[in-house]
Amino acid sequence: MDRRYFLMSAAASAGLRASAQRSPSDTVRVACVGFHGQGKAHLEGYLKTPNVEIAALCDVDESVLEQGCKTIEAAGRKRPTGYTDLRKLLEDKSIDAISMATPNHQHTLQTIWGCQAGKDVYVEKPCSYNVFESQQIVAAARKYNRMVQHGTGASGSLHEARKVMAEGVIGEVYMARGLCFKRRDTIGRAPVEPVPAGVHYDLWLGPAPKREFTRNRFHYNFHWFWDYGNGDFGNQGSHQMHAARWALGVKYPTRISAIGGHFLFDDDQETPNTMVATYEYNHEGKKKMLVFEVRHWLTNTEADMASKSDPMAGPAAGAPQTVGNIFYGSKGYLVTRRGFQTFLGPEQAPGPAPRQTERGSAFANFVEVVRSRKREDLKAEIEEGAISMVSLHLGNISYRLGRTLHFDPATMRCIGDDEANAMFTRKQYRAPFVVPKLA
Repeated sequence: MDRRYFLMSAAASAGLRASAQRSPSDTVRVACVGFHGQGKAHLEGYLKTPNVEIAALCDVDESVLEQGCKTIEAAGRKRPTGYTDLRKLLEDKSIDAISMATPNHQHTLQTIWGCQAGKDVYVEKPCSYNVFESQQIVAAARKYNRMVQHGTGASGSLHEARKVMAEGVIGEVYMARGLCFKRRDTIGRAPVEPVPAGVHYDLWLGPAPKREFTRNRFHYNFHWFWDYGNGDFGNQGSHQMHAARWALGVKYPTRISAIGGHFLFDDDQETPNTMVATYEYNHEGKKKMLVFEVRHWLTNTEADMASKSDPMAGPAAGAPQTVGNIFYGSKGYLVTRRGFQTFLGPEQAPGPAPRQTERGSAFANFVEVVRSRKREDLKAEIEEGAISMVSLHLGNISYRLGRTLHFDPATMRCIGDDEANAMFTRKQYRAPFVVPKLA
């Protein structure tokens, strides 16, 4: 096979099965796609899940692909088949599901490809690069009847927090805040250079415009460029945006206003490192409010969300990070952060805490549903994730245009704003990496 498109381990090739029939042990054969960053958690998650075989790996960087194969072997498992082109991997009918942690701009198209190939899909956040893709990824899951899990988290405690708020523990909930205060240093400036050996750059670009290679436009730093990423709003903030919107019990906003900027650094980053997006929702005849805030430099903590000893506080000693959600009600407020806490009355007295302390594994939940075919059991089903990402994309559009948007959920358009509506999708998808219109 042509090395430009994929690599295949000779040792593993003999093990390919001719059909998707499960073994008597009900083993689920999973392929992990992209694991330079968050994808490492996918490898770890499936290695810990019983009766799961990581049968194949795919990454456009051959050095990352080889390291992934070694990780599986070091765990005492059979070396997986290696690919650099996902389309070739999807030809293997013995693969039951794919689990993706590729860059944002690849998520929707690769999920659609997976659904069309008869695979169930775990797709990392954000599931879509733009509003149009949020609609198409759900349409694909429904059209091809696939189980699609979104990597916004399958925390049992978040589900419990939503339940207790619906039961009235903090009274009538009128507002939610999503906070993403993470210290991130400058990315500097990276010169144009030749594509590194072993990197299949055309596959990495996928639907995005063709540009010359720089280190800052590759691997993790892609998040800070509009061609591929959605800023830290679409990176870490996807989790907090989804939690705020979903637990608040609303769907699409009617008014969106965002301001911010790229402060302190003179570097290649295009997306804002400080931003506040404010949303108004109409829910059962009542208005609700959601505020998302991202901050990249030194900051305070809020609602005791972070401390220097918190493992989520990051590597910067003495610089705690605040990442989580706060929900405000008529009787008190609720804070989500590795579980949740409630504070009630004027005295802010501690209230109910989670009954379910086990975080649970999103990967195990996904595998369970791959077996059961019960979509309703997915803790982060794709439709809810896609709805949350629409709010996220509208916030970025408001920031980029510098004005308030008025959104009509019935038509899925901004009222009287052709410029905003034009930003719901790409001006052009680069062939052949075109996201099809399915809805």
